Amino acid sequence: MARRRGSEWIPDQHGAWAMLAVPFLAGTLLSPRPGWAHAALFAAWLLGYAAVFHAQQWLRLRGRGLRSAGRHARPALVFGAAFAASGIPLAMLHPWLCGAALLAAPFVAVNTYYARTGRERALTNGLAAVVPACGMLLVAARLGGLSPAAAWPPALACLLYFAGTVPYVKTMIRERNSRAYRAGSVAYHAAALAGAACLSPWLAVPFAAYLTRAAALPGRGLRVPLVGATELACSAALLLTLPLLF
Repeated sequence: MARRRGSEWIPDQHGAWAMLAVPFLAGTLLSPRPGWAHAALFAAWLLGYAAVFHAQQWLRLRGRGLRSAGRHARPALVFGAAFAASGIPLAMLHPWLCGAALLAAPFVAVNTYYARTGRERALTNGLAAVVPACGMLLVAARLGGLSPAAAWPPALACLLYFAGTVPYVKTMIRERNSRAYRAGSVAYHAAALAGAACLSPWLAVPFAAYLTRAAALPGRGLRVPLVGATELACSAALLLTLPLLF
């Protein structure tokens, strides 16, 4: 039972972890001066996500009048306190981090609204979550001394990829029978391929693979774990590619 209770504290949105990690790690790897501050900020970033996740679940379940909302209250408070303990010292050393948090706040508000109304699977909600996650590449890069001009292209590459995962994953699971979603996903990935090639011609290689999987895999009945493993491989390919190109 102890293991089961502990596992309930870990957010079960498995696809979110790659989106949380890849842009941040890419920004760190691209930095001229990666250091302990990146490790502290990464911890604060993950703790903040966990706190917000549980707070949103508490709002969602409480809005439906369910007593199960209570199980999210303690994790939200504990993770929130841990986030403050790790984030406040960083903000004192680097006050510009507060500005970055303010820029992310509207997107968190959108996610909270969709959670409160029980529409977390909405396309808009998924896209809103992608923006601040990819923005962490800019934050990690600046923390390590990389100029904004050098950080924007890889951040945009992350945005192009992770925005595409939102409709693509829907075509594999919840919208697997929707021709409109499939067509929209393929059209987006084709546009993303063109955009990525403008950032760097070599980015056309992974983005061509992303387009191929968006066109070829829906409708083949792949199991959810295999869909997740495929996306992890695609995310890892992006993480390996960005430091080589930028």
